[in-house]
Amino acid sequence: MAPSADRLGYWGRPTSTLDWCEENYVVSFYIAEFWNTVSNLIMILPPIYGAIQTYKGGLEYRYVYSFLGLAAVGIGSWCFHMTLQYEMQLLDELPMIYSTCVFVYCLYECFKQKNTLGVFPIMLLFIFSVSVSVVYLQWKEPVFHQVMYGALVACLVMRSIFIVTWVYPWLKPVCYISLSVFLLGFMLWNIDNLACDSLRSTRQRLPPVVGAVTQFHAWWHILTGLGSYLHILFSLQIRSTFLKHRPKVKFLCGVWPMLHIEAQKTS
Repeated sequence: MAPSADRLGYWGRPTSTLDWCEENYVVSFYIAEFWNTVSNLIMILPPIYGAIQTYKGGLEYRYVYSFLGLAAVGIGSWCFHMTLQYEMQLLDELPMIYSTCVFVYCLYECFKQKNTLGVFPIMLLFIFSVSVSVVYLQWKEPVFHQVMYGALVACLVMRSIFIVTWVYPWLKPVCYISLSVFLLGFMLWNIDNLACDSLRSTRQRLPPVVGAVTQFHAWWHILTGLGSYLHILFSLQIRSTFLKHRPKVKFLCGVWPMLHIEAQKTS
């Protein structure tokens, strides 16, 4: 997507099918897209901490896998934007499909009894994941991956709106905040793609630190990372409420939201 006149760095000429709008190897000789790389920290560190807390809290492993899946996307995206190599691109894009399938499973199976395993949805999502992987490895068309990922996100949106409309209306705030943050990230992702030339020329006239604010693909990472994290908390709240726990959102250091599960209600 970006102009092809970028300088070369440690990882050599890009082999990925996508090269984003951030100028290559400007900040560091060892990192192709510096801001697009470091912005992935929000998808790595908080989800790992969330997975640890979920495991310690004795909650179902599906939510541990949700947090770890999000962290895997962040690690893969870090590797991709750091190197712009095709293999690292796959390490970013395929986990996006796999982790979102876990999100879909959690949200569509949230009203089942504890420790039950939905064999049919697992098989369906497994076949979907394998099919997308096989097709994408043969047909290296990024739009195909984006459409398949978008279809999974659409399933999450429809299910989320159904739940907060008909089942747990009091969860509307966290649901709509999650969706709005994700949508804002998607909007900036599109602006970064469509207005790359204008953004690059604007950055040339700005101080480097100010110009970094216009790295909209990095903002896509930050906002979708936060939106996905909030979605996991939303899904956890639904599940915990159904299981008659008392979920409560608390803020780590007064800033970062975490879900605390209180003792089970007695009937």
